[in-house]
Amino acid sequence: MPKRISVADVTPIRVVIVTMDSHLASAAVRARTTLQAELPGLDLKVHAADEWGCNPTALEHCLADIATGDIVVATMLFMEDHIQPVLPALQARRDHCDAMIGCLSAGEVVRLTRLGKLTMAGSATGVLGLLKRLRGSSRPGGASSGQGQMKMLQRMPRLLRYIPGTAQDLRAYFLTLQYWLAGSEQNFANMVRYLVGRYADGPRASLRGKLNAAEPVTYPDVGLYHPRLPQRIVERADQLPALAKPVGRVGVILMRSYLLAANTAHYDGVIAALEARGLTVVPVFACGLDSRPAIEAYFQKDGVAAVDAVVSLTG
Repeated sequence: MPKRISVADVTPIRVVIVTMDSHLASAAVRARTTLQAELPGLDLKVHAADEWGCNPTALEHCLADIATGDIVVATMLFMEDHIQPVLPALQARRDHCDAMIGCLSAGEVVRLTRLGKLTMAGSATGVLGLLKRLRGSSRPGGASSGQGQMKMLQRMPRLLRYIPGTAQDLRAYFLTLQYWLAGSEQNFANMVRYLVGRYADGPRASLRGKLNAAEPVTYPDVGLYHPRLPQRIVERADQLPALAKPVGRVGVILMRSYLLAANTAHYDGVIAALEARGLTVVPVFACGLDSRPAIEAYFQKDGVAAVDAVVSLTG
């Protein structure tokens, strides 16, 4: 059970997360409620870069929060239009906050990372070289495929657990990646608990060790989803709801990150609309952007198509 901090001892701490889009917003809102019961002084802000183009006020709020953030996480920032508006603010805040994590982003964002003794600046052949191995490739099933990436990512914290010094901060970096990539409400909350409990500093140093953060919860890299299933995510096609007299079979490709965040209303609507037309729907997901493992597992049988049509809702 998470430790609860006395409301009488409220230590303010601001955690700011800047990311590409708002697909984790629902998980963040639910996690915030849980976290504030444990950590009354927490101010958790999540800013999505996809809002800045149509809402300049959103960017202003983001920059203001970065400027006062105690722990700042910048993730999934690849596009120049997303990076350049916030890069100067991140650079200015880097040496004055308790910790800054740049991950799953362009090099100029990753190099801003400062976790305890770990920094990424000038690490082109060290840590950054290792991170490059976590990038995807076009070779399905290889060490650099989505599944290979996740296996490597899950191994790294175990390998680093007993190595002292900077290796523990590197382990914290990889754990942060794990929490984010399996971004359920539970993992989102534990990521915040972990970073605050390990890196809160200055007037917030009393928060160190006050929160219990569970290890990242793992989910299938490849599987199926259906809103009417009690557990929603399964790995066998025979676990999907069956129609009495289907007129066809449609494969639907979904994004795993949206499913884990329970941000699924748009998917649920498409599934319901297809079923209303008498179609059996096979909604699948895979880790990362390479959907081929899911296609091969659920849309084919012995190399022959097992669906009549495929709809991709991955963008």
